[in-house]
Amino acid sequence: MATSPVAEASQQLWNQLVILYCFADLSSATIQRNADLENRLAELEVELAVWKQAHATAIEGADREAKALKGRLASLNSQVASMETFMSQSLLVLCVIDGDACIFNDLLLRQGHEGGRQAAQQLTRAVADYLTSEDVHVLGRLSFWVTIYFNKAILASVLERHKLCSPEQLDAFIMGFSQSSPRFVLVDVGYGKDATFTKITEYLQTYLRFPQTQRIFFAGGQENTYAPTIAALQNDGLLGKVALLEACRTSPNYAQKHRLPILTVDTLFINQRLSPPLRTPPPLNMNGLSPTLTSGGLPTPHSPHSMSASATGRLVDPTLPLHKHSPPPCNEFYLMSCTKGGACKYSHDYILTPDQLATLAANAKKAPCNFLKNGLQCPYGERCCWGHVCPNGPKCFHLSKGKCWFKGESMHDVSPHLSP
Repeated sequence: MATSPVAEASQQLWNQLVILYCFADLSSATIQRNADLENRLAELEVELAVWKQAHATAIEGADREAKALKGRLASLNSQVASMETFMSQSLLVLCVIDGDACIFNDLLLRQGHEGGRQAAQQLTRAVADYLTSEDVHVLGRLSFWVTIYFNKAILASVLERHKLCSPEQLDAFIMGFSQSSPRFVLVDVGYGKDATFTKITEYLQTYLRFPQTQRIFFAGGQENTYAPTIAALQNDGLLGKVALLEACRTSPNYAQKHRLPILTVDTLFINQRLSPPLRTPPPLNMNGLSPTLTSGGLPTPHSPHSMSASATGRLVDPTLPLHKHSPPPCNEFYLMSCTKGGACKYSHDYILTPDQLATLAANAKKAPCNFLKNGLQCPYGERCCWGHVCPNGPKCFHLSKGKCWFKGESMHDVSPHLSP
């Protein structure tokens, strides 16, 4: 049976509708797929940006690390160069001796020049043997230096009083010791309270900090004078380079307390402590000056010349300050030269120790020099025992009240050219 035209047309429309629905589904799927791809693309772009940032950060960190490594390499090269320079220099082995506390053997002293050379050789040999037995390993050459601090005048008096040697033999001994090596030095510290102690303490504090210092042999005697110094070095962590140089097995307390190594030299020093003589240094010669007594006991340029001082002597009372004695010791007699003779109201008879002389000198500086006080030039200059500058300086309270004893024009000027 034949299909009608209407049915055919309806079939065609149906087929077209089906096709349209298929295209619609395909279009929707395509649009969704595109949306998914666009979302994924956005995610990938974000991820790429993160990786780019991470890469840039890594590159920057690598650059910084490379620069740091270059800096460290340059520092290491500098250290190597410094070490090579250090190895090319001589390392220091030092010996410092308190010549007032550690007195050389009298058998060596009496030999004079030859004894000095023998003492230097014995000391050098003892230190060399000690370093060998200690198995000290060094990277460079060793340079051995010896420094002895002492008060020559007092030491000569001590040795002569105990009949150990004459002053001439001591001079020859010192010359022989010094000439045995250009690195052996003997320093006369002169009069002054704790002069030797102060110099040795500063010596230790300075040279122990030098990286070139391999070892310091220290001879300070059997007393505990240097206990504060050793304690301070211990606190600073500097005792590792110190070894004690002793005349006998009896060591000061700080040697055991800090467990310091000890080098004993039995024949180099005497084993006993000798007391210093109770005598004053000779007064300075002030010829040509003729001061007279004033109400303050200070010299002025307007008085007649007179001589003298008593030849007898007496000890001071250690429980009293010097100015509390009756009469007090004469500053000018002990520190300069007193020409007032019998007119002087102060004593010339006391026997003063070096420490007492130092105290006397310090106290005298607290009183003004009459020359400068009266507007005159002091003829004694730096040798004057009296104060040329007010101890309180330009900020002196008494000066502001017009009551300071130091009334001279420049006596409150602390300029370096003025002597105190």
